[in-house]
Amino acid sequence: MRGVLAALTIVILIVATGSGQAASCREDSYRGTDYAICEVDLTRDKLRMWHRQSGGSPFYALGAVADAVKAGGAAQLVFAMNAGMYHGDREPVGLLVIDGQPTGRLITSDGPGNFGLLPNGVFCWGNGRGSVVESRRFKRKKQKCRYATQSGPMLVIGGRLHPRFLKGGTSKYVRNGVGVSRNGKRAFFVISKQRVNFFDFAQFFRKRLKTPNALYLDGNVSRLYAPAIGWRDRGGLFGPILGVVE
Repeated sequence: MRGVLAALTIVILIVATGSGQAASCREDSYRGTDYAICEVDLTRDKLRMWHRQSGGSPFYALGAVADAVKAGGAAQLVFAMNAGMYHGDREPVGLLVIDGQPTGRLITSDGPGNFGLLPNGVFCWGNGRGSVVESRRFKRKKQKCRYATQSGPMLVIGGRLHPRFLKGGTSKYVRNGVGVSRNGKRAFFVISKQRVNFFDFAQFFRKRLKTPNALYLDGNVSRLYAPAIGWRDRGGLFGPILGVVE
């Protein structure tokens, strides 16, 4: 009887684990700023990227992606956020890879704005693993990705903050970014609820989430769609958008 109960317990645990919702979004607070975090298991969850619809026009808004996923009938959008910087025509500023097909080009030179505040980086994922890699290192490694987005600046580089970030910096915006666990199996997508400077935003990834590398995606325009925790922003005029479907 004891052996039967043990076997039954194992079956129940397997069923319970397998039935969990893709990704896991929650809220947290750190040093006076509130954040929303969506944690993705890259070995299991379906993390995707969207840019242009079948007719060629950009999706623009998080709600448009949610509607497109729903119209497909086989899945629903668990969460979504803007996935990096873009030009006026919604083309990505740097490299973008969707389902193995690259768009744009990798930019490794310094330049104006946050994107050009080197080091910038690439968030790359596929085959159950992900990484945030400094752009010049990414180029040297000739890294292959099923999905990728380039943005900048890097927030955390090998466990250290970007050298240009200042404690007490006065430039504050609502910001979003991504960090990856040391083993590459989990990605953390974060957006601040209030305006925050680069130093404190990066410290959230370094101190609270313990991600050795993290990348800034954008600021001021940043949005999150995560109905499970009450973030239902369907707006925006974005280029690339990323999210998890189940």
